[in-house]
Amino acid sequence: MDGTSLDVSKLPQACTMGLPCLPEDTCAKAPQVAGIKVQLETFGLWQQFDQLGTEMIVTKAGRRMFPTFQVHITGMDPTTDYVLLMDFIPVDDKRYRYAFHSSSWLVAGRGDAAVPGRVHFHPDSPARGAQWMKQTVSFDRLKLTNNLLDDNGHIILNSMHRYQPRLHVVLVDQRRDSHLSAHRNFCTFSFPETRFIAVTAYQNHRITQLKIASNPFAKGFRTSDPDNWSTNGSRHHFPHSSLPLHPQDGPPQTGTFEHSTGHCGLPHFSHSELALPFTGEAANTTDSKTRGKSAHLHTAPVFLHFHCE
Repeated sequence: MDGTSLDVSKLPQACTMGLPCLPEDTCAKAPQVAGIKVQLETFGLWQQFDQLGTEMIVTKAGRRMFPTFQVHITGMDPTTDYVLLMDFIPVDDKRYRYAFHSSSWLVAGRGDAAVPGRVHFHPDSPARGAQWMKQTVSFDRLKLTNNLLDDNGHIILNSMHRYQPRLHVVLVDQRRDSHLSAHRNFCTFSFPETRFIAVTAYQNHRITQLKIASNPFAKGFRTSDPDNWSTNGSRHHFPHSSLPLHPQDGPPQTGTFEHSTGHCGLPHFSHSELALPFTGEAANTTDSKTRGKSAHLHTAPVFLHFHCE
């Protein structure tokens, strides 16, 4: 398993990777992470999509998410360094199909074999808690793919399967024996409203309409007043494919990405290990006025596999 690989089948387990198995009630977190709280930005928009059954396009080349996963974080130690990363785990072991006659998703059988698990590091990692807390944290560089042989570091998903995005906040622990307390140095958050089904083409035309109405990069496809686009449907029906409804279809941006070496207890990553094409500027930090409720905090250990020196 390389530095970016993650066995998603083992994530829900409390005892893996040779790390200590501790009862949930005694697994106290380090004080630098114990008080962290995370709120989902654009919660109302995510909720609209969730009510329809959110779909996210996956392509061979990789496609960005819309809505973008953005959060507001509080409770960090302002002077401590943290690494932020995301992963995506299957909600269940089912494969789905869309029934057009009933406009609903139905179970189509047992899910496909698990694809290679990966994590996506926020390009600003590591950074002080003060930096993470002063602005919205946006994962707008993350891309989804269905290419099992992808070598660009994109998140690999099976089409027609349902996934739950998760955010991990990892404390940078510089101590030589940090591996002994690795289970205390991170916390994991998830929002049920961000669950989605991976598709190669939109199945529900209302999802297509809502993405056109909500995504500023899709304004060229709006043929009527955006206020007319609602979750109740519309007079227009758009094709399922070939719609540039994701931010990567906007003008390209340039920038740089820096990384740091790791220690035990701190994710160890490099350009070659991550293979992430961070060619954009720092993530969008525009504040949102539509912040949602706090995330579901996973108190049980969720162990990630990283290289240690």
